[in-house]
Amino acid sequence: MRVAVVGASGNIGTSVLRALMADSEVSSVVAVARRSADGPGKLEWRERDVTRDDLRPDLEGLDAVICLSWLIQPSRDQGTLSATNIEGSRRVFDASAQAGVGALLYSSSVGAYSRGPKERPVDESWPTDGIETSFYSRHKAEVERILDDFEAGHPAVRVVRMRPGLVFKRDAASEIRRLFAGPLLPSFLVRRALIALVPSTPRLRFQAVHSLDVGEAFRLALHAGVRGPFNLAADPVLDGPELGRLLDARPVATSPRLLRAAADVSWRLRLQPTPPGWVDLALGVPIMDTTRARTELGWTPRWSAGAALLELLDGLRERAGADTPTLRPKAGGPARARELLTGIGGREQ
Repeated sequence: MRVAVVGASGNIGTSVLRALMADSEVSSVVAVARRSADGPGKLEWRERDVTRDDLRPDLEGLDAVICLSWLIQPSRDQGTLSATNIEGSRRVFDASAQAGVGALLYSSSVGAYSRGPKERPVDESWPTDGIETSFYSRHKAEVERILDDFEAGHPAVRVVRMRPGLVFKRDAASEIRRLFAGPLLPSFLVRRALIALVPSTPRLRFQAVHSLDVGEAFRLALHAGVRGPFNLAADPVLDGPELGRLLDARPVATSPRLLRAAADVSWRLRLQPTPPGWVDLALGVPIMDTTRARTELGWTPRWSAGAALLELLDGLRERAGADTPTLRPKAGGPARARELLTGIGGREQ
């Protein structure tokens, strides 16, 4: 099997590559990214931009394409985000069809779902109209509609949509800090012993999954011959009481309005790069049922949600990363100067 991974250098991409490189049934892997890295053996990197480069030649003769290309920053430049997230995804899908690829696997998200219940899990039939105040959610929902049209127009292409919860791993720690916390967060403060309080809000319940488990789910889907969406998350659901137990911290009842106001003010003051729509997303999306992934893919997470979170926190403190341009610990520049020069969410890093 010959596979292309578009958007291969980030958190999920590097985990997918690891799973494919260990798969004896995968004979070659084309890793496509804006900034390439080195690849051994059956891995070949190609430097491409999904917003403008002709992708069809890179996909010719392949059996499957895994589309992961996505931007979270610059959060203050919606044009740049839309060009990659929406139009870039569309261009990958179209190039896959033109190249005659038999299977297209796309990384969607829990963020594509409409507002839903937190007290019970929902399956993949829950509406994917997103959370309107979150650009990330709107974009994921719009790409789901693009995929609806793509499937209707290309019934011979097997389309799979993965919808993971929050995706953590130690090697992605430096990237996640740049994307969500920004250059003003001192790494040495991210210590479990220093986290004495955690917010507790009834709807602040979310799911997480280790990045390597997501990579394995993509690998399994390549071979399973399945179609359609799959929810991906590990137990337990993370909320105030569970976070308190994990971190030996005290849950403190916190108003959702206060959480959103804090995110909004700090974003407007350019203290951090995460707009308040992310709070709306966390409070809005439902808890997912992962039965389909477990039964039809034979997928079983190796890490609990808590273990994945603790690994990320340790990675943040240790300034951990990996050897791709996206995940390198020093990608933010000396003393994080490059991050500051972006206006903290105003330009691409």
